Amino acid sequence: MARNSEKAMTTLARWRAYQIELKNPREHRPYLASECTDLKKAERWRRQIISEISRNVATIQNAGLGAFKLRDLNDHINKLLREKKHWEKQIYKLGGRHVSSAPKTTSQGQEVPGSRGYKYFGAVKDLPGVRELFEQAPKPKQKSRSELARNLNTDYYGYRDEDDKELIEQEKKFEKELISQKVLEFQSNNIQTDNPVSSEINYDESYSLDIIVPTKEEMEQRILESKKQELLKKYTLKPIQGEIPKSETVDQV
Repeated sequence: MARNSEKAMTTLARWRAYQIELKNPREHRPYLASECTDLKKAERWRRQIISEISRNVATIQNAGLGAFKLRDLNDHINKLLREKKHWEKQIYKLGGRHVSSAPKTTSQGQEVPGSRGYKYFGAVKDLPGVRELFEQAPKPKQKSRSELARNLNTDYYGYRDEDDKELIEQEKKFEKELISQKVLEFQSNNIQTDNPVSSEINYDESYSLDIIVPTKEEMEQRILESKKQELLKKYTLKPIQGEIPKSETVDQV
């Protein structure tokens, strides 16, 4: 336990510091960076924030502080980082250099995709619930060609497309559109070649051809003539093998 004299000295020291502060009030950093209109002061406040970030980053490396203390420190560091960005923008507005592009003076934490800029520092990355965020998901095992072909059926190759009513309706619709397009092309071609065609063409209507059917008498006459031709071809007289041609007998005489 501290002695009474030591307690008195401690109280006296606090009172003395309070009196000095009353005589020479210490200037505090503005809550909003836009309230500062002095470039030198803005740069000083930025340096002050950087020193605070460095101290807190060094403190958060201690895993013995406990989960609650570590999470509070991590939130405070992220708040200081956002505040530093505001001061950097204000410095640039006041005519200073673009300090945001300068080399990083503090240790930047690790950011999880989708966390909107929130970063994790030091021992916080090893806390339960945070560690899993940085673990990479295992890559899916690549299947072999035989494993992929094992799950294929006749539907994949299109063998049962005729049973698909939706597909049949789509084919009919597409076929109708294609026929209409061909009809329009045919009409335009005939108009260009001065061969007018009726504009109303119904491709669904059935049509018939004028076929001349012979009568019974005509059929009998045709059959009789065909038989007569066959008989003439069959019984036409041919020259006898032993018969001397007329040309030879004339020469001998």
